[in-house]
Amino acid sequence: MSEIIATYLIHDAKHNPEKKAEEIALGLTVGSWTHLPELEKNQLRKHKGRVVSVEGILTEEGRKETAAIIKIAYPTANFSPDLPAILTTVFGKLSLDGKIKLIDLQFSEELKSFFPGPRFGVEGIRKKLGVQDRPLLMSIFKGVLGKDMDFLTSQLREQALGGIDIVKDDEILFENEHTPFEKRILEGKKILSQAYDQTGHRTLYAVNLTGRTFDLKEKARKAASLGADLLLFNVFSYGLDILQELREDDEIGLPIMAHPAVSGALSASSIYGISYSLILGKLLRYAGADLSLFPSPYGSVALEKEQALSIGEALTNKDTFKRTFPVPSAGIHPGLVPLLFRDFGTDSVVNAGGGVHGHPDGARGGGLAFRQAIDLTLEGISLEDIPLHYPELRKAIDLWGSAKVEV
Repeated sequence: MSEIIATYLIHDAKHNPEKKAEEIALGLTVGSWTHLPELEKNQLRKHKGRVVSVEGILTEEGRKETAAIIKIAYPTANFSPDLPAILTTVFGKLSLDGKIKLIDLQFSEELKSFFPGPRFGVEGIRKKLGVQDRPLLMSIFKGVLGKDMDFLTSQLREQALGGIDIVKDDEILFENEHTPFEKRILEGKKILSQAYDQTGHRTLYAVNLTGRTFDLKEKARKAASLGADLLLFNVFSYGLDILQELREDDEIGLPIMAHPAVSGALSASSIYGISYSLILGKLLRYAGADLSLFPSPYGSVALEKEQALSIGEALTNKDTFKRTFPVPSAGIHPGLVPLLFRDFGTDSVVNAGGGVHGHPDGARGGGLAFRQAIDLTLEGISLEDIPLHYPELRKAIDLWGSAKVEV
């Protein structure tokens, strides 16, 4: 019988995590068991949840609660093979039941077959850019609300000329009269084509897909017909299943960049909600995101390092699906590149906003500074030993400093 195994962190005030685990296994499946007649037990046996394991966590004597990691298996016969049904089964009403956090889900191979994974993934995005041997560099538009198309395209041009690989919309740039969705795509293509002719460097533009849920697929298809490069998508404002719908539509066929907006409400607590590694890692990957943004461990909106690393691992570890690009973000400047490389490796994306636009030489200088920092890091050269022909990087380090990297 096929199952999905859920891992939870619980804090049990009754100090009996074994009993709590059994109550969850029954409560989220058949409801009760001990007092059922044998005939009914035989009928319901294939639907009954089972406790896989209960592992206590060492806590101080006299604490009001006992912490434990529990694993419970749910038969796939209980739910349809979609993420809304799965999340409702393993964490629906349970999410309201005190201090409990969903840490992980272990899918059977049979269940995985119902999910698409990334259409392009790490390898496909690299192929689009023609870049194989270094972390990618991404930047965002800054201060574009209320501004016109000339302002936006001038930013795009400068970022492309700075050697940036991907430029994305701000996640709060929605449909508006000044920079409408379709015009952003068309004008963006024109600018990036000119920059490519000038430099030979290819830059992709991720346009923010927004609007009412039932309009999204048609809008995304229109974006594809206009020649869009990528879609930026606020997944957790809409739902993981909507991401999967977009990924599976062959008339769209574009890479999808998942933004983590709203996910903090689901994951930030250490004792409630869903783990970051599951929601920004595994589930985004399974549903079809090609790139996943999340806070880095050392920026302005920093995640605890172990959590950030666990997201990167979930996006890139060996699995049935293609790998999703990890994009550690927020407060990134060129001096942090060695840390990013140490912690997330070559197959990651360096993403910066203020670290590009705040450079003394503007966005073009900011892009060049990052590219120089990436080159030196790959060569094993300290950012304290900057060559004279890298003036943009020197200015960035003078402004923001550099991080000491310890092995």
